[in-house]
Amino acid sequence: MTISPVRCTLKMVVKSSVMACGFMVIAGCHNLAISSYSDKETVVTTDKTVSAPPKAKKVPHVFTEHGHRRIDNYHWLRDDSRSDPQVLDYLKAENAYYEANMATTGDLRQRLYDEMVSRISQEDQSVPYKLGEYYYYRRYNTGQEYPVYARKHGSLDAPEELLVDMNQRATGHDYFHSNNQSISHDHHILAFSEDTVGRRQYAIRFKDLRTGELLPDVIENTTGALEWAKDNQTVFYVRKHPVTLLPYQVYRHKLGTSSDEDKLVYEEKDNTFYTSLGSTRSRDYIVIHLGSTTKSEVRLLDADNPEGEFRVFLPREDNHEYDIEQLGDDFYVLTNWQAKNFRVMKTDLAHAGDKSAWQEVVPHSEDTLIYDIQANKDFLAIEQRENGIRGISLLDWKTGKRIDLPSDEGAYTMHLGYNPDQLSELVRYRYSSLTTPATVFDYNVKNGERTLLKQDKVLGDFSPSDYVSRRLFVKVRDGELVPVSLVFRKGPQPLNQRPLLVYGYGSYGHSVDPVFSSARLSLLDRDFVYAIAHVRGSQAKGRRWYEDGKLLKKKNTFNDFVDVTQGLVKAGLGDAKRVYASGGSAGGLLMGAVVNQAPSLYHGVIADVPFVDVVTTMLDEDIPLTTGEFDEWGNPKDKVYYDYMLSYSPYDQVKAQDYPNMLVTTGLHDSQVQYWEPAKWVAKLRDMKTDDNLLLLRTNMHAGHGGASGRFQHYKETADAYAFLLKLAQPEAAARQADKSGHSAEK
Repeated sequence: MTISPVRCTLKMVVKSSVMACGFMVIAGCHNLAISSYSDKETVVTTDKTVSAPPKAKKVPHVFTEHGHRRIDNYHWLRDDSRSDPQVLDYLKAENAYYEANMATTGDLRQRLYDEMVSRISQEDQSVPYKLGEYYYYRRYNTGQEYPVYARKHGSLDAPEELLVDMNQRATGHDYFHSNNQSISHDHHILAFSEDTVGRRQYAIRFKDLRTGELLPDVIENTTGALEWAKDNQTVFYVRKHPVTLLPYQVYRHKLGTSSDEDKLVYEEKDNTFYTSLGSTRSRDYIVIHLGSTTKSEVRLLDADNPEGEFRVFLPREDNHEYDIEQLGDDFYVLTNWQAKNFRVMKTDLAHAGDKSAWQEVVPHSEDTLIYDIQANKDFLAIEQRENGIRGISLLDWKTGKRIDLPSDEGAYTMHLGYNPDQLSELVRYRYSSLTTPATVFDYNVKNGERTLLKQDKVLGDFSPSDYVSRRLFVKVRDGELVPVSLVFRKGPQPLNQRPLLVYGYGSYGHSVDPVFSSARLSLLDRDFVYAIAHVRGSQAKGRRWYEDGKLLKKKNTFNDFVDVTQGLVKAGLGDAKRVYASGGSAGGLLMGAVVNQAPSLYHGVIADVPFVDVVTTMLDEDIPLTTGEFDEWGNPKDKVYYDYMLSYSPYDQVKAQDYPNMLVTTGLHDSQVQYWEPAKWVAKLRDMKTDDNLLLLRTNMHAGHGGASGRFQHYKETADAYAFLLKLAQPEAAARQADKSGHSAEK
């Protein structure tokens, strides 16, 4: 399925996960209570007026569209160069105000950070995978922020060969990230990407592993993705547009030549499409994938013929998304052609362009959404979502039987791992649940044996049995049942006396799967109940669930979140006076819409890198991502979509009313949601809100959409977010006597 660089943050402030052992429907208030755990840590009190908040000047800027005038008093905060002294001074003033108001939590923030880091094993290594005669892996050393990439030849007992130490590469940079490391077919040259700003514009460098020297070749302004031809001298990469940052051109580079001489082999002219690059698992073909929200196209090049032309597998068609998997001369197509939740079909290259000649392998199901496939000699591995649970099934080619990979829990999340050997009897996959740390298994298709290769260590006194997870459904205003994942720690405190944090996203079909988070334990161990609302706009209940939360149905996402929150409180699954919400990126849009719609429902809200100035952004085609998302939000140049967007755009809908306590975060170099959106939003909220609740804006001046880089540094931002929540959820409130509602404790 198409994956585009949508407004989806990898560093969601409260990293999600909630899994379930049981199911229930909430429709109104049920007599239900679940016990919780409570420690006696003292949390600082809330000081709301530590210093005067910054007040941004007003410089009216008029936008006119469809005869409608919008006045934006804070448009001046947009500075594409990110060098305007007035803008930088304002952001710094907001940071100073943030620090002043959070100063009393200094010890708590440090304690939270220390807790999170103390749970992580300093020495760590990924499970090696075999490619050719080498075993490749990544490891971390004690005290270091970035990984070391290494390999061993022939055996895991062989001496280690260092490929690249990212800690050395990161030296001298406030921000560093590498999103791709790619080895040549002969295993002699490593290509790797580097971003030292946070704008997701990667430079690609090359290292000769025989000499240990970096080659002079450097390719700038790429997506980081790179594929090798089989001559071990030719590579293909994707270049970004210099203004919009849209990935749109594929180039061919020959080692030893200047990148100025690189050959353009494909340019995408439709700016609603994203261009990405990959290869088949056999590495026989280099693949250009072109995708918009509702349609896609694949182009192939024989890796033995780097000077050849890419051929179209199947030309793009309206409302048709597809991807391919190669096995020998056969191609397996994951397609939504006459299959809303996707199905798997088979063809060869000669008939690739004729769908009527394709053969069905896995039929469409109204109850099962297929995400990914991997074809091996003896079986087809299928990653799917059924009954809201993401799992894996295997189809035996010979017998035609299909089995589900086993789980010891009632709810979980599985993902297919990297399986480069298509002749293997093993399938590697990743597993996690709300109470089970990330685990890597190999499953033997021949004998059904499952081998545990690695499970992330959680240092300290962590025990899964100390926590309870649930999966439930809340009936919302239009009668739909919205899935909710819930987790809390066991103990004597009734759940209706504990703070409740509800997390949501709900865009692009992205489903927030309940997976384990060791950082989240710092909230659970302080009495928080944590919930994920699987609202419409995700694919938690299949493709229909996504389509019911986009375009002219987008408000379903916001209504679902509000109704879920109310349903949880009515059911006694949290303290009504200490309800919190969190979401990032497009989930930050959700937060902005929710606080406009139901501000009194929440005591506090965290909006992380929020996409809140919807109309202005979607009218500006020079902003990264805009044109590629018309099928998600609509094109406001069409008055129907303009009016609808305007009716929910958080920035445009700010009004004179009380708002909850709010923490808003951004990154100066964010390329997904530009920093000025949250900055303008906070400025307008300060001017119009009628309360004296906290409103804090924190800008990371050295990072982009994903926040701080490094293995441990991002936990400082998580600790800040948790400290904000704990500053609001005071222990004296938690000590209130249980109400007389008849709720009883369950251990």
